[in-house]
Order: sequence, then structure tokens, then C-alpha cells
Amino acid sequence: MAKANRVYKKKAPVAKNDRVEADIIDLTYQGMGVAKVEGFPLFVANALPGEKVLLTVTKVLKNYGFARIQEIVKVSPDRVELQDKLALTTGIAPMANLSYPAQLAWKQRQVRELFKKAQLRVAVAPTLGMAEPTHYRNKAQVPAQMVNGRLETGFYRRGSHKLIPTDSFYIQDENVDEAIRVTRDVLQELGVSAYDEETGKGLVRHVMARYGKATGQLMVVLVTAKEDLPEKDAIVEGLRARLPKLVSLVQNVNNKKTNVIMGQENHLLWGQEEIEDQLLGKAYLIGPNSFYQVNPETTAKLYNLAKDLADLKPTDTVIDAYCGIGTIALTVADKVKKVLGVEVVEPAIEDAKKNAKLNGIWNADFIVADAPEQMHRWAEEGKTADVVFVDPPRKGLTQDFIEAVGVMRPERLVYVSCNPATLARDVKDLLAQGYEVDGRVQPVDQFPQTMHVEAVVKLVKK
Repeated sequence: MAKANRVYKKKAPVAKNDRVEADIIDLTYQGMGVAKVEGFPLFVANALPGEKVLLTVTKVLKNYGFARIQEIVKVSPDRVELQDKLALTTGIAPMANLSYPAQLAWKQRQVRELFKKAQLRVAVAPTLGMAEPTHYRNKAQVPAQMVNGRLETGFYRRGSHKLIPTDSFYIQDENVDEAIRVTRDVLQELGVSAYDEETGKGLVRHVMARYGKATGQLMVVLVTAKEDLPEKDAIVEGLRARLPKLVSLVQNVNNKKTNVIMGQENHLLWGQEEIEDQLLGKAYLIGPNSFYQVNPETTAKLYNLAKDLADLKPTDTVIDAYCGIGTIALTVADKVKKVLGVEVVEPAIEDAKKNAKLNGIWNADFIVADAPEQMHRWAEEGKTADVVFVDPPRKGLTQDFIEAVGVMRPERLVYVSCNPATLARDVKDLLAQGYEVDGRVQPVDQFPQTMHVEAVVKLVKK
């Protein structure tokens, strides 16, 4: 896929305000079309591969530039005309102008190209998608800002901190959209201020909503810059009256100058401290700070796939590295003898233990530890496992972790990845530890309308 950091060694053949006609040849990871003028890349919003466009150059840097469309001379057959242009303007859904089958094909090609770049010959299956690839997110964290003297919620225009107020976020569950909209209205009516990150004045930084699709339970979180919350009782009364699915209303205090959304201090304003949801027959308690997958439909596909690939047996001992609140561990626990979950985030392990108890699962132990360090510790102690599941952050596995796998020598390793680039890199390193890819790499569209793609692959000991 196209990148902005390729070096262009000649003087740029275009200047700002030039008008040029060009073919769109690719998409970047940000969803922008790529045109080339004498080899010089121009990145173009709302342009699709296969299109011929008339462009105006808007910015020229040393190695690349930006342009905007004046006219689409030849339209891609995969283009979708959007009624809601904000999906593209804000970057909420940067692929919303591309037909869904074309999105799935692009993601399969992305995974294939990354493995090819890593010089790995693997088969990549067609991307698993959704029947309804909009309004799927069960969680939203939406910024608040004062616009024309009143609190508004929305999303920032791409590349800026200019808020665009909106009522609909295209990829969020409609119950989440409603919760954000109603909360904004109540705060407006009560004259509550939004936080200004430049002056440090004002109160509400973000409005967060979480919705349990299986249970119909709704949580609203007001992220505030200070603990004092004026009109607290009126806020509670207004939201309870207008959001019948509301079961939890929380104030989260984040008084730091930071771009981190949530603070660690929570105050229950009304109702339950957590909501409950269900995934693959297991119940999960979800608090304001809990990590929980935002697309339950494809998460079920993802975890079912991982479970099936693992070829689990009743005598197996399983390690779930980077286990979070225990979703993979608890999904497989009733199929095996023992599950060990490892996660460095202590509140996540507390959630995992609560979820195990909630589901009556007693053969799962959860440990607060850095996964690579714990794997090394177990390897040094001579402990092993039949199966290791890994679901690491975007940076992928560390060399320490991969070396520990090489020492421990589990029969099967199932890698669930949110970043195919680090997946390809790590698979190459695991092959050097005596493993081989078993079957195809399976992309899964966890985030339709965006550039992100998950992928699952099974490796077995040679």
C-alpha cells in the first residue's frame, strides 16, 4: 500500500495551486487516493483507485504533496455516493465512499502485500465481513466543544481540532448515537460548559456511551476536567427520563493536560457501576475503563475462528497472552483442562477474574504481568502449554516473547492481530523459532468503513 515517506529525489514537478489531470492508482492507510505526477505522489481525499481526476494541488512538501478534486473525469465502478459527507470529512469512515465488496477485497490485498513484502509465501483467504457494515460500534467517545456559545458534540475535521457538530456517526450503534445526542441536549439545556484545551477552562471534555447489544443495557459517561459537576441532579433526571435503556450514569474525572481521553477517577451518578453484555454464550461486566471489543458481531466470528484453529482438546493447557478482560480465555475454557491468562493492565485482570466468577469458570487463572516476561519465567521454570493464543497491541510481539515461545515450544500458536504489518514481521520470526504456518491467513473486517483489518493465523511446531 502507498506510504507518504518514500523518498522523491528530484525537484517536485508541481507547485501549489497547479491544476493537473491524473489517475488514482492506490489508497493510503488513511483512505486517501494516490496519484503520481512524473513519479511524485499526491494524496487526494475522496479519490478511488481506477479513477481519472482533475486536481488542484493544495500543498507541496519535499517528497509528496496533497491535492483536492475539481472534477472526476472517470468514476470508479466501486464508488458509493454518500448522503452523509461527514463520514469522509471527519475521518469517521474513510472508506465509506468505496463499495463494501471492494473494501473487503482491498483488505485482503493489504494483508497479502504485507506478507509478500516480508518475503513470506502464504495463502490469504477472502476477508470475513458483515451483512450490515454500518452502525456496528457498541462504544463511542465523542469530544465536546463550545460552538457559538453552547456545548456541542461531534468529531474533529480531519487533521484539525475544529469540531464538526453531528447527530449521526454512521458506524455507531443507533442506541449509542441516541445517547450522545440526548446527553448533548440535556447539557445544553442546563447551560453546562465544554472544556477548552487551550485555556483550561470549562467542564465537559468527552461524552462516552457503551451499549450491550445482547442485553440492551446502556452506560453514559461524562468525562469532566474537574470533580465539581453543577446541575448534577438535573442531569441525572434529564437522562433517565429520555434514555429508557440507561442503567449506568458515571462521571469520569480527567484533570490532566493530555490527549488521553479517560482519567482513572470514576464517580457513579446513578444506577449500576457496570453494564453486562454477552459474547459467545459468556457474560461480561463492562465498566467505564474496561477494554471490550467494539464490534460484537465480528468479534464472535474472530474468536470462533481462533478457537476452531486451535484444535482444542480436553487435556490441553492453554495460555492467553495479552488476555485483557479474559474474552478469549473464557471462550475456550470449557473446551480444555486449564487456561492461564496474562495481562499487564491490573484493572483488566480484575475484570477477567470477575467475569470468570460470573460465568462459573474455575479452570482459568489470570495473572498481572508483562506477557513477554511471564512467558520467559514459565519457560525457565520448565512450564509449557499445548496452545498459546496471542492478541497483542498494534506494535505486535516483542523479541523476548518470540524467544520464549521458542523455548516453551507449544504445539499450536494462534495469532490474532490488529496490525497485519507487525503480524507478517512476527510470523517470520516465529518461523525462525521452528514453527510453520498451518492453513491460510484469515482477514476479518472488525472495523468496516475504515482502513483497519484484523487477521488470524495458526502456526504449528515443525
